[in-house]
Amino acid sequence: MQITKKLPRLLIVFFIATLLAYAGWYLTRKPPPEVELATISRGTVEATIVNTRAGTVKACRRAKLAPAVGGQIVKLPVDEGDRVKQGEILLELWNADLVAQHELARQQLATAKSRQREACIMAENAQRESIRTQKLVTQGFVSPQRAEDADANAQARQASCAAAAAEAKRAQAQIEVTQANLDRTILYAPFAGIIAQVTGELGEYTMPSPPGIPTPPAIDLIDDACLYVSAPMDEVDAPKIIIGQEARITLDALPGQTFAGTVRRIAPYVTEIEKQARTVDVEVNFTESSNYALLVGYSADVEVIIDRHEHVLRIPTQAIRQQSKVLVLGQGDHLEERTLETGLANWAFTEVISGLKEGDQVLMSFDDEDIAAGVIVVPKTTQS
Repeated sequence: MQITKKLPRLLIVFFIATLLAYAGWYLTRKPPPEVELATISRGTVEATIVNTRAGTVKACRRAKLAPAVGGQIVKLPVDEGDRVKQGEILLELWNADLVAQHELARQQLATAKSRQREACIMAENAQRESIRTQKLVTQGFVSPQRAEDADANAQARQASCAAAAAEAKRAQAQIEVTQANLDRTILYAPFAGIIAQVTGELGEYTMPSPPGIPTPPAIDLIDDACLYVSAPMDEVDAPKIIIGQEARITLDALPGQTFAGTVRRIAPYVTEIEKQARTVDVEVNFTESSNYALLVGYSADVEVIIDRHEHVLRIPTQAIRQQSKVLVLGQGDHLEERTLETGLANWAFTEVISGLKEGDQVLMSFDDEDIAAGVIVVPKTTQS
């Protein structure tokens, strides 16, 4: 009887103890961790190759110009930053002696042409006289000797005409020689562009660069109407790149801006630099006009697009763990582990062949070692 009375009391004490234990556990338990999730959606996935070191914006045409001969600068009509047209004079050296020689040659040519006209007129007249004499011989009015003398005189006059013509050609050649010497003292713009640098001042002496000894050019001319990017690519990736492939260009000077490009050239050799990976230089054209004034020498990065899959199921690449496994948010906010079959991939997104469906939410961060399959989590943010 007493045992029967004590049993309810024991049950009540046990229930209270259990309730207190649960309350203590509930109040001291570790809350579910907040995690960053990404929602699986459809989009574009590309396979790309990027440069190993910073590339450089270059001009399609850039000339470091200097006169072919040394001399004193007497004309310098351009300044740094000026735009010039093709054929415009950039620099001129003292050449008064050559100008005088050129004028002398022109006068000699004029004299030679006058003598040529005189000699040829006399030759034509002698030829006509010879023909008339031959007719008189036929009619018996003059002797054959007279006809022979007239013919010899005509031939001599014709030879004098030819000699005068040759002298005129020699005088013309002399003009061309003096003009060539003059041109060597004048620096012309080989193409339209902008003056990047001028080395030298009026009155200073300038000399051409001796063989094997580089010296600063007198004029640095850049055609900034046509620009491209030269960037080093790892030798392992180089065989995947072909001329004409689409590319994207980004510049450190213009963050957030992307420019479309096309591969224009692949170097036919591997660059070997000590303590650096071996690379192949790839040149990429800008395929669209820019609203920005791009400067030659800007550092640039190139991303060559090797392959592209449109409107495919994709997952952020950083969400994929080892052995192609991911943690997916399941019922009751429990994490479930799945294994993926993947396709095309890059640093941002990876194509999902199987293992996930559109709308699934996957774990993005793996910083907390306690987060694993079966753990309850609290979604923090959702990315698309």
